[in-house]
Parts: sequence; C-alpha cells; structure tokens
Amino acid sequence: MNRPFQVDQAEYPFTDHWLPYRDGHIHYLDEGQGPVVLLLHGNPTWSFLYRNVIKELRNEFRLIAPDYPGFGMSKAPSGYGFTPQEQSEAVHELIRHLDLKHFILVVQDWGGPIGLNYAVQHRTNLRGIVVMNTWAWPAEILPMKLFSLAMGGWPIGYWLQTRLNFFAKVIVPHGIYQTDKVTNSLRSAYSAPFPNPKSRKPTWIFPRQIRKARAWLADVESRLPVLSDLPAQILWGLKDSAGFPLGQMAKWQNALPLNETEILEDASHYVQEDRPDRVAASIRSIRNKT
Repeated sequence: MNRPFQVDQAEYPFTDHWLPYRDGHIHYLDEGQGPVVLLLHGNPTWSFLYRNVIKELRNEFRLIAPDYPGFGMSKAPSGYGFTPQEQSEAVHELIRHLDLKHFILVVQDWGGPIGLNYAVQHRTNLRGIVVMNTWAWPAEILPMKLFSLAMGGWPIGYWLQTRLNFFAKVIVPHGIYQTDKVTNSLRSAYSAPFPNPKSRKPTWIFPRQIRKARAWLADVESRLPVLSDLPAQILWGLKDSAGFPLGQMAKWQNALPLNETEILEDASHYVQEDRPDRVAASIRSIRNKT
C-alpha cells in the first residue's frame, strides 16, 4: 500500500506494515529483533512519536508501533466510532495477528487506558510496562475535566478540532518543552494525517471520551491490582503539570508498586519528543530486570 501522506524519510526511515482491519487497515512499524516492545501513542499522535526511541533500540529489541484507526497512516473501517474501547480492540487484534508474547508495554496519553485495558486482561503476557504522563481511571482532577469540556465539547471544541486542526497544530507543539525540537518537519508530520474536517473528528472524540468513557475507565481501574507484580518504569514529564500533575504519577506508583520512577524536569506531555533517550533507557531497564 502507498502512504496517504509524505513524511521526512530521515526522520521516519522505517518500513511500513499494513494489517487489514474490516474494510480499513492498521498501519504499524515492526523494527528490529529481540525482546518485543509494544509502543502505544495518544492523541493526535501516531507511530512517528516513537521514531527516535525506535532508532536507538532497533539493534536490541523488536519494536512494534501501531497507528490507531483514524490516526497516522491507518484507515478506520466503516462505522468506526474512534472511542478508546474500539481503539483498544484494534490493538488487541494487532497483538493477536502478530502473536506477540511476553512483551514490554510502553504507554503515554490515551495509550495508557488503551494499553492497560489489554494488560489487565492478559497480565501473564506482559514482561513489564513503561508509563509516561497518562492515566487509567475516570478523570477526577479539575484540569482534565475542563480540558474534556473545552476540547471535546460542542460546538467550540468540535469547531477547534475539525476546522482548525487545533490539537495537531497547536496542542502538540505546546506539549513539547524543548522548543528547538519543534521543527517544520515535526509540525507537518503531526498535522498531515488530518487534511480535512472529517479526518479530524477522532481528535475531538478522544478529549470528549475523557468524560463519556467514564464507566469503561472505571472498569480498567478496578482491575489494576492484577498488575501489582508487574515490573514498571514510570517516566514523568514535570512541565505537564496542568493535565498530569505529580498526583497522577503517584496513583501509578500505588498501582504499580514494583516501579522505578524518574521525574523529568526538561519534558512536558510528549515525553517521547523531549527525552527519547530516557524512554529508551526505561525499556532497557525493564529488560534487565526480567
């Protein structure tokens, strides 16, 4: 298959893989050999987010990085609702298709709930987990609730996302602390998957689902105790305090007691952009523990 848009080959020098998914398809990267690592993105990012982590580790690990349907180079099937439940089902299907075993799970942003929904159902298939600026429970802090209302609301949030591509064009650059890394190439890579209003709807649904998926998030949270013996690395961008303050990190420390935690003072929400070296180090640390 052909890529639906072009991306800087020097930034993203990878081989494309495509999994038919109903009448759509899931695009994913499958780079390197060795212990398996599954890298899950959030909103409105895609596998491009992990490019520098993959470059550093592909001589040591097998790294799988999918784009959820409606994101990156994936095409959503007919009738797809872009809810986190559906995105988690798509990830489940990719894991089944590739027959991934005993892997390290790496999550950030919506990748947390999406990946943890798999983890709590398949604990024995996980080797460890790396958690970055994410959650897996109903929103309980005011900033997250307000963010959901503003960015996922109607009509202003809908207009911002579908008409202005606000998430990709504004929120992503502002979620990277090291501003020298916000290049024209990076801006293009994150805005290109959403060329028209219809294609941008998933970026509105995700913040909306912070409120709408409350029951599903509560179910994931209720099953987190099955992960209490899972080796974990918690990597937290400190400059993301509005949406993910240290109190949210502390919840992960309680849920994953076998954790090592690193607070990054020079990283914001998109830790993979600010400090890919520390993401890679966290993955290596899980490998060395297990």
